[in-house]
Amino acid sequence: MRSTVYRYRLEFIVFVCGAVVMIFELLGSRVIGPYVGTSTYAWTSLIGVILASLSIGYYVGGAVADKKPETNTLALIILLSAVCIAITVFAKDLVSSSIVVTAMTIEVKALLISLILFSPASFLLGMVSPFAVRLRLELVEKAGRTAGNLYAISTAGSIFGTFLAGFYVIPNFGTTNSLAAISIVLVVLSLILFMPRFGRAQAVLILPMLIFLGLAYSAVKPLSLVADIDTEYNRIWIFETADRLTGKSIRALSMDPYGIQAAVFSDGSADLVFSYTKFYDLSNIFVPNPKSALFIGGSVYTYPRHFIKNNPEAEADVVEIDPGMTNAAKKYFRLPDDPPFNIYHEDGRLYLNNNEKKYDLIFGDAFNSASSVPFQLTTREAVGKMYDSLNDGGAVLVNLISAIEGEKGKFLRAEYHTYKEFFPQVYIFPINDFVDRSLRQNVMLVALKTDKVPDWNSVPPQFAEKATRLWTARIERDVAILTDDHAPVESYMRDSL
Repeated sequence: MRSTVYRYRLEFIVFVCGAVVMIFELLGSRVIGPYVGTSTYAWTSLIGVILASLSIGYYVGGAVADKKPETNTLALIILLSAVCIAITVFAKDLVSSSIVVTAMTIEVKALLISLILFSPASFLLGMVSPFAVRLRLELVEKAGRTAGNLYAISTAGSIFGTFLAGFYVIPNFGTTNSLAAISIVLVVLSLILFMPRFGRAQAVLILPMLIFLGLAYSAVKPLSLVADIDTEYNRIWIFETADRLTGKSIRALSMDPYGIQAAVFSDGSADLVFSYTKFYDLSNIFVPNPKSALFIGGSVYTYPRHFIKNNPEAEADVVEIDPGMTNAAKKYFRLPDDPPFNIYHEDGRLYLNNNEKKYDLIFGDAFNSASSVPFQLTTREAVGKMYDSLNDGGAVLVNLISAIEGEKGKFLRAEYHTYKEFFPQVYIFPINDFVDRSLRQNVMLVALKTDKVPDWNSVPPQFAEKATRLWTARIERDVAILTDDHAPVESYMRDSL
């Protein structure tokens, strides 16, 4: 039995290293996500860097294997890859936070973070397969079969690692634990190769490595952080800070470096923290006594709770794609176990596609991060589904992050005219009273399924100040409407950063 295991140790090693590569890549999105978001630009940088590093590793690995085809050399390569991943565990937040505060574009930031944190280990892991081929090669006549077998096994490992990471490792163990685990796995692999000739020199090398892993793991969590959570869809940070407007203590949730995505007051107050969420109350002008509401995007459910508190007879459905976000809301943001509304863990667009109910109000606040929105909720096809899901006289209120004018306002202008394809009346309310309308901010878009124009002179006093933010100037139509076929929302939002 032992001889059989020893005989196929190279196949086992390339399989596991193939799995580690894909787990490492998927974990990479969770490492960089809180700093540069999870947009196409972030993924492009990460995947491009890892593929380039693997390619160089394949080339160098083959050259080194021809010069020094020894098992100990392969073991050392794998051990060094473990060291690089261990350093990533220790340095990921320091490196990312140092780069993200620079004035570089989001693409360059994502590229630099990926290069520093993920290139070294990927390069070394790329060396493994060609090195294993050289060690396994006995006859030139069988070179093709030998290489094909080992690369097939490596690819099978990558497939296995993809499913293992996405379905089990990341949701259950989180980013830091998972990185530490694959580093330890690589140390074990190197020991398997060292074992036939294992001696004091290797022991002296391995022992400090294991000690370093333990120290790196213990040092990664900042003391100010309440929780660092990996869900099926997001990496979220929960922390205590102060509201910049009131100075009051808040518990906040963030998924990227560009702002706070959700918050509640730490003293237990049910008041809304963010100005833009208070602008959802404009719905009272358009639909004074709503009987039903749909919320697309729940996050920690602050506004759905506020809505039901003020409309106790209304029925509300909240569509939040991420069950982990709901669990975090219950554990850290005072969401009751039995909330006074229905929660559906589903993609908002899929819900709209299958929905047969009619609502008086639809509230939209779905973001991947402050720099990225789910494009499928912004398009003509999605807006048509919202229109069909409204009762006559109903309203859609959607939070957008965009400027109004200039290059940084392309997203808002595209979305405005997309809604105009269906709704007879579309209004926008800038949340901040900026003199410069080319500055990025929250903007509330309101679309009405009625021809009746609101009487702006008889707005209830409690909503009058918000109503004065109504944008009355013309919205230029200098960009195309958004469609499922072409919706460059990430490009528009990147330009607005």
